[in-house]
Amino acid sequence: MARDYYGILGVSAGASDQEIKRAYRKLARELHPDVNPDAEDKFKEVTTAYEVLSDPERRRIVDAGGDPLAGPSGGFGGDPFGAGGLGDIFQTFFGGATGGFGGGRGPRGRVRPGEPALVGVSLTLEEIAAGARKEITVDTAVLCDTCKGSGTRDDSKPVTCATCKGAGEIQAVQRSFLGQVMTVRECPECHGVGETIPDPCLKCGGDGRVRSRRTMTVKIPAGVQDGMRVRLAGQGEVGPGGGPAGDLYVEVSEQADDVFVRDGDDLHCTVRVPMVDAALGTELTVDTVLGGSATLTVEPGTQPGTVVRVRGQGLPHLNSGVRGDLHAHLDVVVPKRIDGRQSDLLRELREVSGEEVELVTATSKAAANGGLFSKLRNAFAGR
Repeated sequence: MARDYYGILGVSAGASDQEIKRAYRKLARELHPDVNPDAEDKFKEVTTAYEVLSDPERRRIVDAGGDPLAGPSGGFGGDPFGAGGLGDIFQTFFGGATGGFGGGRGPRGRVRPGEPALVGVSLTLEEIAAGARKEITVDTAVLCDTCKGSGTRDDSKPVTCATCKGAGEIQAVQRSFLGQVMTVRECPECHGVGETIPDPCLKCGGDGRVRSRRTMTVKIPAGVQDGMRVRLAGQGEVGPGGGPAGDLYVEVSEQADDVFVRDGDDLHCTVRVPMVDAALGTELTVDTVLGGSATLTVEPGTQPGTVVRVRGQGLPHLNSGVRGDLHAHLDVVVPKRIDGRQSDLLRELREVSGEEVELVTATSKAAANGGLFSKLRNAFAGR
């Protein structure tokens, strides 16, 4: 059974090279023998998985359902013959894991599955909140409409390769540290297919597919996050010989918003409140990402840094519709310049209030109520 290299690293089959690298680095830091001596075998396992998936040729084998390290040796690591193990040597010399001295792996077939494709789409916060239908342009391989994937011209047919006689491989005797051995390698004439096309299609050159640009509309669900991918099955690249198409992945890029900052499903914004309104209390209206509005209530005596939460005015959770909250951070504004009338009123307020400037101590009421003194003491306590 083929190993689940993607599962070992904890990534999906459509993961990008960068995602695979990030996953490996995270696991390597956790499992390195210098950090975790009991995890040496697991460290070797994730390292081998990363080496396989970071090699394009080996990763293609994995995506096709195979195991590039499969062979008589089996298992991960601990093999003095390298990452592929002794099985790779037997496969090179004797033609595969099950073949004997003359047995080959056989032709690989001209019709093969296509590779996945990846395109990016940029969304505003409003589009993420409501969901969107976006038109995208895809440059990929499509089925040749002239030969319908056969790769041949008119009624001509593929013929057996004259070089390998249809085996897809050629054998040769070589000298090695084991003595004279029979080696097997891919046929250079048919490239392992076992057939050649003497009269190829003029449009695709015998490949059964051509490059094409097409436009399509993709539905992006509400609540997606930056870096998420929407999978469109069978919309990727058509395989050689007209093989089944791979999947198309649409990667979401979230545009920065002028008003809101996103934290998961919650939204945060800053609201400037005049000092008088913070003291007396007020209400104000904020436009939401879905085009409606939310009412914020500023209670009398509101202090700088107060956060007002409005439930259900954030972003919808992906695939559930349950919405997060809106958090308004209140910035109480003290005027820098005041006229004579304002000065008189403020002096009168000061006299009426009876409040004075106070040096806060550890035993004062301001400290006990969680004022700035207690915050400073807590901040420096751990230093």
